[in-house]
Amino acid sequence: MSRRRSLQRHALAAVALATVVATGVVTASSASSPQADRLRAIETTRLQALVDADTATAHRLTAPDFQLINPAGAPLSRDDFLGGVQAGVIDFLALEPRSTMAVRLSGDSATLRYRTRFDVVAGGTHVTHDAWTTALYERRRGDWQIVWAQTTAIPNRPDLFIESIKPVG
Repeated sequence: MSRRRSLQRHALAAVALATVVATGVVTASSASSPQADRLRAIETTRLQALVDADTATAHRLTAPDFQLINPAGAPLSRDDFLGGVQAGVIDFLALEPRSTMAVRLSGDSATLRYRTRFDVVAGGTHVTHDAWTTALYERRRGDWQIVWAQTTAIPNRPDLFIESIKPVG
């Protein structure tokens, strides 16, 4: 067997294993403290603001230098993202945490990670899927604001996903 084919098989096996793990029940340990609970409440408020298209609240909770990496891999600034929500180009019908928000605190930074359920119409395309969200918050002038977020989609059909990444030929 060629080295390239062997590497491809190992890569496919790793993706298959990751897909199985991601679609299973995962319990993440999370910090239990008043500050961690406050951050969970802020993130929950931000998510609800996006569903409600309450861009004033979302704007207040989002740092000016915010960047989102969406499931398609596209980076969006605060103005691009919230402008899309305000214009209705991005319409969150539902945006719900599906697991406990794990929180890691370090000084004036905090990272949250949790499983999310999306029901969104983006650019006229309706998409419903689960995902993992990682959000980085920083405390600025005493207030917590989200600075970075990345959302990784969990494929609804792992078999189609695996088929889509197989090498051609």
